[in-house]
Amino acid sequence: MAPLNKERLGRVLASQGILIAFAVFLIVFTIANPKFLSVDNVLSVVRSSAILGVMALGVTFVVISGNLDLSVGSMMSFSTIVVLDLHDKIGPLMAIPAMFAMTMALGALIGFLVGYLRLNSLIVTLGMLSAIHGLTLTYSGGQNMDIADKEGTWFGVFGQGTALGIPVPILIFALLAAVLGLVLGKTAFGRKIYAVGGNGTAATFSGIRRARTVFNCYLISSACVATAGLIQASRSLGSQNTVGQGLELEVLAAVILGGASLLGGSGTIFKTVIGVLILGFIQNGLLLMGLQFYVQFVVTWVIIILAVWLDIAAKRGKLWSPIA
Repeated sequence: MAPLNKERLGRVLASQGILIAFAVFLIVFTIANPKFLSVDNVLSVVRSSAILGVMALGVTFVVISGNLDLSVGSMMSFSTIVVLDLHDKIGPLMAIPAMFAMTMALGALIGFLVGYLRLNSLIVTLGMLSAIHGLTLTYSGGQNMDIADKEGTWFGVFGQGTALGIPVPILIFALLAAVLGLVLGKTAFGRKIYAVGGNGTAATFSGIRRARTVFNCYLISSACVATAGLIQASRSLGSQNTVGQGLELEVLAAVILGGASLLGGSGTIFKTVIGVLILGFIQNGLLLMGLQFYVQFVVTWVIIILAVWLDIAAKRGKLWSPIA
């Protein structure tokens, strides 16, 4: 067999490097703690990753369209606080759709600024991150939110319930991934998103309404954030007003780990789910090895840098820049 040349090795690592690294992590964590791949631990990891995963599904649409959304963490805090507050005021049956409407209104505003006014998505969503955080603090009066009668409400089913032995958050994550996967991969709207992200100018000349497509992507993202906020609020029946702070980086890391390009035009829902699980299992493995939780922040940073590097390397077919 001919020896594997450097160029071919570079292409393999560029396209499959994350999966190879993930496999190595799994082997190391399993050797360090045999309980790592037990059924209970696997279900626990997937359940704890469901909130991040649901948010990542929506952000996948935004990234494929060639844009970014750094406001999802603050938006999740907002949706969680709102639904908890409205629960005791108008009841859960009315609080849930009201929260979805308010959260999606924020997504519509971002979609209008980025899609129709053609403002830079990084600047817009970075500004909205701070603005929504301020809105959340104003709405809550700077106080945390708790449901008054935690024992007498059915609201906990979304975050604490089980169906057929499977936690409800996992079922919501799986169902949403299946639906959005079909939308992205099997519909005309999904093809428009890839076209806009791949070459916005060419898509416009082809008759695709770029502004409307981008607007709808942010609307889908905000709906996913609202779903994540519902699960979070239901899980604890109370929340701090900064519960989503910092999640935007983890969400982006999961999406990029799944193969979605920061340049737009590529990515799939299935691979985003894989990216979410990679982050979840690595963080869980570090905890089982006895490392402190704050080590996860450093690991997440390393993963983001590695993912961006491999994304760029996959585009040029080489791990190293030819002009370096």
